[in-house]
Amino acid sequence: MQNVRTVLILLVQFVLRLSFGLALAMAATSPRQVTSGYYRNHSYVLLGLAALVATIALTSPETFPIWPPVAAAVASYLASVCWLYESPRAGRILLVAVAAFSLAAAWSAPDIHDSATNATSAAVLVLWRLNSISGGLVLGTIMAAMFLGHWFLNTPTMQIEPLKRLVLFAGAAILLRMALCGVGLGLELSYYSIPWGSRVAFIALRWLAGLVAAMVVVIMTWQTLKIPNTQSATGILYVGVIVTFLGELTAQLLSAETYYPL
Repeated sequence: MQNVRTVLILLVQFVLRLSFGLALAMAATSPRQVTSGYYRNHSYVLLGLAALVATIALTSPETFPIWPPVAAAVASYLASVCWLYESPRAGRILLVAVAAFSLAAAWSAPDIHDSATNATSAAVLVLWRLNSISGGLVLGTIMAAMFLGHWFLNTPTMQIEPLKRLVLFAGAAILLRMALCGVGLGLELSYYSIPWGSRVAFIALRWLAGLVAAMVVVIMTWQTLKIPNTQSATGILYVGVIVTFLGELTAQLLSAETYYPL
């Protein structure tokens, strides 16, 4: 049962961070240059993510709070309705609400890190709060960029600038993530011993796949968009989604045994 609970906590945290980052990245994308179908269709993705967490919360109310994912699901549905009826201002406000509810759910839900350490320092708690934000931004911006690149197959006449901006946002998110995790790794090495073996291998996987490879993907995508070739850029972003998923899941597993985020 303990293993099942750990898997559920890992899944819920991952989904909520992805939902937070994706909703925020979509809200930051200008509807003047992107057709409303992009927002409507991917509001359904947000609805599915929120519904998954809400279902888990309903089956385990003693572990997960119910109201934040339910509120995120309702806001996602209302956002899809707004985009259906071409109400971009209300749609963007609701996307920001989805991001806020998702982040609130991530902060109020348990983390596998909670059961492994007793972090009472305010600085350490802030570092872990920022960990959720930075991780969600990496996941969400790469996913939103991939979705937008794919949307060019439906609407090839769209301007390319919004996709370029999302790629820049993704690069900035990865740099922020590198800085935060670099601080965490430095503090972990300074105050705690990290034994050689599987943990070091996982740390290498986390950094090489989730951060270094993700930044390489962003650079390659940016260069490809200069051609411009949105199809090839989208294919590269698919790889970005895979490496960021792998990196963030590995980081979550590592957090069960470390005092600081890696």
